[in-house]
Amino acid sequence: MDWSAWHNDYDRPGTPLARRLADVQGHLRTALADAPPGPLDVISLCAGQGRDLLEVLADHPRRTDVRARLVELDPRNTAVASAAVESLGLDQVEVVTGDASLTDQYVGLVPADVVLACGIFGNISDADVERAISFCPQLCKPGAVLLWTRHREAPDLAPAICEWFESVGFERLYLSAPDAGYGVGVHRYVGAGEPLRPGEQLFSFGSAR
Repeated sequence: MDWSAWHNDYDRPGTPLARRLADVQGHLRTALADAPPGPLDVISLCAGQGRDLLEVLADHPRRTDVRARLVELDPRNTAVASAAVESLGLDQVEVVTGDASLTDQYVGLVPADVVLACGIFGNISDADVERAISFCPQLCKPGAVLLWTRHREAPDLAPAICEWFESVGFERLYLSAPDAGYGVGVHRYVGAGEPLRPGEQLFSFGSAR
């Protein structure tokens, strides 16, 4: 998979990926707007070119409150994200070229107020999806909002994903319809929080069936 060319569908109106991006961005705008006053920490796992977050921060009223870290392995994508950060003057956004599956990448910015886990769950095994979700309480402050994506083609894993989130202290805020052509989920962390365990691997990317 060419993870740089994969982003091209974002610019083709009406594609499932373009519609998914709009859905994610809408819920992200709301999450930032509804967050308590003051600084906001945001992390994005497998961030790609950062469009989920950066296009929202471009004109969001809370943009100066946000400190963010985008972690992405493909240097072509991080180059695009870094250029966008610079052009938008988002000085508090850090772009990291590295393995987003490693907990060490998030030291210093978790627990976060908003966590983006988009473009991951459709590219790892079901067991790794469940494993990654089990780590999410380490990434989230109590009350944090977590956004995730996964296709809803058969076999549709979205109901199980929601159950796995709910089993570790999250409540469901939103799940896109089965016939939307894409899958977007939004959960709020209502647990007490867990300390980050360094040196752990959340998932193995590209291990899907």
